Amino acid sequence: MKIAITGGTGFVGKALTKSFLQGGHNVYILSRSQHSSSKDGIQYVKWLTEDSQPENELNDIDVFINLAGESLNSGRWTAERKQRIVSSRISATREVIRILQNMNKKPSVLINASAIGYYGTSLEKEFTESNKIPGQDFLAQTVASWEQEAQAAEELGVRTVYTRFGIILDQQEGALPKMVLPYKLFAGGTVGSGAQWMSWVHIDDVVGMIQYAIKNENIKGPFNVVSSNPVTMKKFGQHIGHVMKRPHFLPAPSFALKLLLGEMSVLVLEGQKVVPQKAEDSGYQFHYKYLDEALTNILK
Repeated sequence: MKIAITGGTGFVGKALTKSFLQGGHNVYILSRSQHSSSKDGIQYVKWLTEDSQPENELNDIDVFINLAGESLNSGRWTAERKQRIVSSRISATREVIRILQNMNKKPSVLINASAIGYYGTSLEKEFTESNKIPGQDFLAQTVASWEQEAQAAEELGVRTVYTRFGIILDQQEGALPKMVLPYKLFAGGTVGSGAQWMSWVHIDDVVGMIQYAIKNENIKGPFNVVSSNPVTMKKFGQHIGHVMKRPHFLPAPSFALKLLLGEMSVLVLEGQKVVPQKAEDSGYQFHYKYLDEALTNILK
């Protein structure tokens, strides 16, 4: 297959690209930066510049994957940064739609990145793809707007999947290295109340579930990319301590994290219990279904 990826040099994009290349596929990475024209099965395509017309190089694409957007956890959520978080996702998705509109041959599927933040936060509720009403906080409204922009692909006859990512676990990138650091220093403990839910997923299952959605024509619309076994933050920390053979005793109180992180503290102090109903019902086989085995794979 020929697969186009925006955000292909990011966390998820790099893992996907590696897997696609191993499978013998050709990958087209859309990038603002100047790269060599091609290498090792990768072709770089300029986009989001004044003179770029990526559709001219993408007419035979089978799959389009849109992962573009500014990181949520690379700094405090000032008003300016919140605007960049939203606008980066909206502008990139609008450009993807424009490209699709101008392609003579449309891809069979658009995989559009999304997030479980769509559901808002809750200590009691369990969310599946059947929950249609977004939350009211900043993340929920951002995700809802992001998905709404991508819906235009459906009107073009392109099957569209909104991959709502949970907390992605990886050895080098994402949230886990920062969460593991206190345990390396023998200072790990419960973050906040500990009752907030962590809907996690191993990076291998992120790749696996995206590939599964590409192949399975019955999957469209929201698709929760999470493990089927979410845990509370307290349990999450205890699992880290168990796998690393480190104590879990020194709490990180909510007020301190709010002072340190501001509004961005919602990423660790609040959560939602999300289950992958569509993946389970359609028969996806998880690489790492339980947290202990996922952390053992990553941390050992």
